Amino acid sequence: MDPETGIYKNHVKKESWRTILTLAYQSLGVVYGDLSTSPLYVYKSTFAEDIEHSETNEEIFGVLSFVFWTLTLVPLLKYVFIVLKADDNGEGGTFALYSLLCRHARVSSLPNCQLADEELSDYKKENTSSSLQSSFGTRLKSTLERHRVLQRFLLVLALIGTCMVIGDGVLTPSISVFSAVSGLEFSMSEKHHKYVEVPIACIILIGLFALQHYGTHRVGFLFAPIVLTWLLCISAIGLYNILHFNPSVYKALSPYYMYKFLKKTQKGGWMSLGGILLCITGSEAMFADLGHFSQLSIKIAFTSLVYPALVLAYMGQAAYISSHHTVGSNPKIGFYVSVPEKLRWPVLVIAVLAAVVGSQAIITGTFSIIKQCSSLDCFPRVKIVHTSSKIHGQIYIPEINWILMVLCLAVTIGFRDTKRMGNASGFAVISVMLVTTCLMSLVIVLCWQQSVFVAICFVIFFGTIEALYFSASLVKFPEGAWVPVALALSFFIVMYVWHYGSIKKYEFELQNKVSINWLLSLGPSLGIVRVRGIGLIHTDLVSGIPAIFTHFVTNLPAFHQVLVFLCIKSVPVPHVRPEERFLVGQIGPKEYRLYRCIVRYGYRDVHKDDMEFENDLMCSIAEFIRSGSPESNVTSEDLGKEDDKMTVVGTRSTHADGIQMSEHSTDSEMNESVQREIRSPPPTQRRKKVRFIVPESPKINKGTREELQDLMEAREAGIAYILGNTYMNAKKGSSWMRRFAIDYGYEFLRRNSRTSSYALSVPHASTLEVGMIYHI
Repeated sequence: MDPETGIYKNHVKKESWRTILTLAYQSLGVVYGDLSTSPLYVYKSTFAEDIEHSETNEEIFGVLSFVFWTLTLVPLLKYVFIVLKADDNGEGGTFALYSLLCRHARVSSLPNCQLADEELSDYKKENTSSSLQSSFGTRLKSTLERHRVLQRFLLVLALIGTCMVIGDGVLTPSISVFSAVSGLEFSMSEKHHKYVEVPIACIILIGLFALQHYGTHRVGFLFAPIVLTWLLCISAIGLYNILHFNPSVYKALSPYYMYKFLKKTQKGGWMSLGGILLCITGSEAMFADLGHFSQLSIKIAFTSLVYPALVLAYMGQAAYISSHHTVGSNPKIGFYVSVPEKLRWPVLVIAVLAAVVGSQAIITGTFSIIKQCSSLDCFPRVKIVHTSSKIHGQIYIPEINWILMVLCLAVTIGFRDTKRMGNASGFAVISVMLVTTCLMSLVIVLCWQQSVFVAICFVIFFGTIEALYFSASLVKFPEGAWVPVALALSFFIVMYVWHYGSIKKYEFELQNKVSINWLLSLGPSLGIVRVRGIGLIHTDLVSGIPAIFTHFVTNLPAFHQVLVFLCIKSVPVPHVRPEERFLVGQIGPKEYRLYRCIVRYGYRDVHKDDMEFENDLMCSIAEFIRSGSPESNVTSEDLGKEDDKMTVVGTRSTHADGIQMSEHSTDSEMNESVQREIRSPPPTQRRKKVRFIVPESPKINKGTREELQDLMEAREAGIAYILGNTYMNAKKGSSWMRRFAIDYGYEFLRRNSRTSSYALSVPHASTLEVGMIYHI
C-alpha cells in the first residue's frame, strides 16, 4: 500500500467509537507523559526558596488552589476546548497555526508559491467563505498582505515559539529524569545521595538518546500502559492521603485561598508562581501531537483520566503536607515524602519509567518540529531517518539527537537541582503558550471569521493569566531561566539566517533566469548534441529557465535527449494528496522534449526513496503526454506562455486506469486484449527493459506514441540529476550585518548541512554538480 494514500485515508475516514477509545488510550503514552510527571517537582520547586510552609496551612492551600485553577483554565479550557479546534487539516502546533494564517491571509515565507497551490484540496477549510469575513478581518488581512514588516514579524513570532519548544526538548528530559531519580534520597544518607543522583540521571539520559535510532515503534506499545499505571498510582496515593491525613483539603479548591495566599506571602508568593507554573508543562503537546490522534480522542483522555488523576495527586500531596509541620520540613516537601514508605521503591521505578516516556515524547516532537522547519526552508537540511515504514511521523535525526543529548547532560550536571531546572523549564513553557495565544487571536479573526471582540476577550483572559506567570518566571532569569533564552536564541539565529539566505538565493535566481524565448531560439537540438538519457535539472524556480542551465549549455558539448526542469517544493499544508502531487507542463513544441515538473510536498509529508520517486515522476510525465492536447502549431506570441500551462497529475497509485510502468531484465508477454505496450527498440546491450503499459481507451495518435517511445528510450539509458552547487557572497557595499549573515552565517550552515542531492535521495553515480558563485 502507498504510505501516502494511507496517510490521507487516516484523516478522512469516519472513526468508530472503538477507534476513538483506542486512540485515547494510545495518546496517554505519547501526549501526556510530560504533563503526568509534573507532580514529581511542582511542590518541591514552589517551596524551594520564595515561600515557607507554616502551621496555618495558608501557603500549601493557596498553592493547591493556584494549581487546580491553572490546570482547569489552561490545559482544560484553553487547549482542550478552544485551541484544539484550530487544527491545520488535522495537524497541530505552532507551525500549524502559522501555516493556517499564511493560507488565509496569503502570507507565506515560501518564495515559490503559485496560484495552483491554492487549488489544492487541503489548502483551505471547507467552511471558509470570503463573504462571511468581518470588516475588521478584511482590513487585517489586506494589511498583512501589504506590509512585509508584519509578515516578517509573524514569521519571527512563529520561530520564537518553535525555538522555545526545542529548548523545552532539552529541559524536559533533564528535570523529569532528575526528579524521578531524586526519590533515592529516602533510601540512603544525604552524603551519599548527592554523589549518586546526578550520575544515575546522566546514565538514564545517555541510554535514552542512544536508543533513539531504533525508533519508538519497537517499545511504543509499552508507553501507554506505563503512563496509565503511573496515573492510577498517583491518583490512588493522592486519594489515600486525602482520606487519611486531611479530608477537608477540598476546601482549598476555592479561589478565595489564592487571594489569602497572595495577601500573606505578597512578593514571595508572586515569585513562587514560577514553580506553580510547572503543573502545566506538557500542555502544548496536546496540540502539537494532534496529527497522530484526533481531537475527540485527546479530549476524552484528558477529561476522563489525566485531569482527575492530576487533581487527586496534587490534593493528596497538599493533604499530607498540611498535616506535617516538623521543623525544617521545607527541604522535605516533594512528591516522594507523601508516598507511603512501603510503596516508595515500586513508585520510584514507575516514576523513572514514566519520566523516560515523557522525555521520549518531547524528543520525538522535537524531531518532528525540525523536519517541519526544514521543509519550510527555516532550518538547514539534516539527515532524516524514518524509523517505521508503517507508522507515519516516527523519524530520527542523528545530528539533532546528539546535540540534544549533550545539552541535556550539560543542564543536568550544571544545575544538579530541580529548582533551577524548574525555573528554566517554566520560562520555556509559558513563552510557547504566549506565542500560541497571540497566533490564536489572529486565527479567530482571519480563519474562524469571528468578531474582533471575541479575539480581544481571548487575549485578555488567557493572556493575563500567562503574563502573570511569565512575569514570575522572568524574575528567575539569573537563576536558570536564562537557559531556554540562550537555547532559543541560538536556534533562532540558525533558523533565521538559513531562511534569509534561502530567500536571497531564490530572489537572485529569479532575477537572473533565462527567458524561454532564448531557449527555443536555439532550435530542437538546443545548439548541442542530444544523447540518449534523461536529464533532471533541479531548480527552485517554478517558471522560466534557471541561469545555471546556460552554464551547462555553453560548457557541455552534449546533453540528454529528454530534459526535465524539476522543482521539488513544500507548500504550506501538512499533506498534499497523492492525486495532486505533480504539476507537469511542456516547454516549447513537442519535438524539443522539454518538460517542467513541479513536485509538491506538505510540511509533514514523507519523501519517497529515489527509485520509487523516479518511477512516479516518469509515469506522471507519460500520463501528461497521453492526456495532453494534440500537437498544434505554436506561434511566437505563445512561446512565453507555454510555461504557464501546467497539468495536475497524481502518483501511479492514484490512476490505476492510466499509464503504468514496468521494468524487466528480459522480455515478457502481456495480454494484448487487455492492454497495449509501447516498447523501445532493443539496444545492443541492455541493463533493463522499460515499458509503458497504456490503457486501450482513449486512443493515442502517432505523435503521442513517438513522444512516449522517446521517453522510454531515455529512461532505459538512465537518469542524470543536474544540481547546482552555489556559493553566495554579499555585494560590495553591503551592510556588515548582511555580510555576516551571507558570507559567514549562511555559508557555514550550507557547508555543514546535507546537500540538495541528499534531500532528493539521489545516488552519487547519477549526480552532476556544477558550482556557481552568486553575488547578492
